[in-house]
Order: sequence, then structure tokens, then C-alpha cells
Amino acid sequence: MSIKVVGIHHHGIRIDDNNQSFDDVRAFYADVLGMGHDTGRPEIASVPGYWINVGDGGQLHLIGGDLPSVVAVGPGKDAALPHVALAVEDIASAKAWLESKGADMWVSNAVSPEFEQVFVLDPCGNIIELHQFDKCRCTSANRQGA
Repeated sequence: MSIKVVGIHHHGIRIDDNNQSFDDVRAFYADVLGMGHDTGRPEIASVPGYWINVGDGGQLHLIGGDLPSVVAVGPGKDAALPHVALAVEDIASAKAWLESKGADMWVSNAVSPEFEQVFVLDPCGNIIELHQFDKCRCTSANRQGA
């Protein structure tokens, strides 16, 4: 048994709202890079941001707000920090595998109660998000009709 990763879905980019507004940052991605944003991004309490569409295959998640965020579970374990999100074939199996390996992980349902995200730290402390491939808005196919 192991985890079956089926794609890279998004990269979470930290936006500190010190000198630039979120609208300025979104405008950069739209006006300079020609990328639109996902208007279906859910509201996440105290975690402002935009999900920028990257063609049909993924997104950049621009994430702001105070740190630690309301979704943090401990120091360095905060989904509002920079991270990479990988889609897996079966999130329940992935979680069980990580638990069996004693991985440094945590679970979040911050996006919605039906959408479980499993976060794990790699040996260097980088945050990796795992989620069910057919439950997210990262690919354009999953945004159709939503």
C-alpha cells in the first residue's frame, strides 16, 4: 500500500497585505499575466485570498490574513502558509498510510465540511497538502457547473 498521487493541483502563495492590497495582487495576475480567478472560492473565515486559474490544470492560491491563521493547529502547521497541493486517488487511504508511517500530519476541513485536506510536513518542514482528486476546484473540469 502507498499513496497514489494523480496530479499537482495548486501552489499556495503567501500574500502579506503590508504594502499592496489583495486587489492589486489579483490585478497583477489578471492584467500582467492574463490569468483569471475562480469566482467560486468559498469564504474562509479570516483567511482572505484569491484562487488564480492556471489554464485547465491547476491554480495558484493567494492566501493572506493574520498568522497564525484560524486554521492553524500548531507552530508551522497552518494551511495559510506556503504549500503545494497534490491530488490523490483516495484521501482515506492516503491518511491511513501516513498514520501508519508516523508522518507529521494534520487534517483540515476549512474549505468545506465535505472536503477533507490532509497536510504533512516533509523532512525539511515544507507543507504538502493532499486532497481527493475529484473534490476540489483546482481543475477546470471540477469548476464546471459548480
